[in-house]
Amino acid sequence: MRGRSIAVCAVLTACASGPPAPAELDTRTEACRSCRMAVSEARFAAQLVARGEEPFFFDDLGCLRDFRRANGGAPSRTAYVADHRTRQWVSAERAVYTRVPGLATPMGSQLVAHADAPSRDLDPSVRGGSPVPVAEVLGAASAAEGGRP
Repeated sequence: MRGRSIAVCAVLTACASGPPAPAELDTRTEACRSCRMAVSEARFAAQLVARGEEPFFFDDLGCLRDFRRANGGAPSRTAYVADHRTRQWVSAERAVYTRVPGLATPMGSQLVAHADAPSRDLDPSVRGGSPVPVAEVLGAASAAEGGRP
């Protein structure tokens, strides 16, 4: 029995290592940590998470950008963004960002994220958009820590 307990502890410890998973977004109740507006459109949402702490949700990638700039990048939290096309959470460090002139985002940043270039290319609402470096959304420190320039 003791061996089984040790094995269970090892599995739980292994699962706890690595970045925390994204939190579930409830668009009926969550407010943006930056502008305090309702996070009502999952396709524009972002979040910062840390183990044992409440997630910080954002209604627009511009709000995530502004919050990180004002808080030294929020290094103790892991950033996730919603893929604009699929609404699935993806690592903000690995996402592909696009600025789409004329696209109505909640706070007017005109920024959207996708898991990768193929997801972006399948999204008709980003046609005519321009690529945005990850550092513009997450800050220069993020790009230096392993994100794309």
